[in-house]
Amino acid sequence: MMDIQQVMQYLPQRYPFLLVDRVTEIESGKRIVGYKNLTANEEFFLGHFPGKPIMPGVLMIEAMAQIAGVLGFYTHGKSPESGHLYVFAGADNIRFKRQVIPGDRLVLEAVPTGSRRHIYKFSCRALVDGELAASADLLIAEQKV
Repeated sequence: MMDIQQVMQYLPQRYPFLLVDRVTEIESGKRIVGYKNLTANEEFFLGHFPGKPIMPGVLMIEAMAQIAGVLGFYTHGKSPESGHLYVFAGADNIRFKRQVIPGDRLVLEAVPTGSRRHIYKFSCRALVDGELAASADLLIAEQKV
């Protein structure tokens, strides 16, 4: 399990773009589960949409990419502090199934499905109350900075 301080050791993103609050399960090279608690105070809810706040789909994809990045860093013993970044490189099979609104806990899951020359593929899901909100196959590329 990782609290927000530990998550921030693996992710370079910061407020308002840090979209992982906690990791609840992690198995090196196999699986990660974490979550983002969404409140009415999230900046993106101000404009998406006034009077009917909905989390933008692209931010759900970004949240899934961030949880996959934590697993990648953890698995390979790297971090932004060690001069490495994992950057979003692509997405396939994106599906949105449920709107995500203030008060929801977005549970994020990622499982590695392949790798090739510092590019890693993950099967990811985002759920609210056990119901699928979004899913995607994501590519994350490792970069040395």
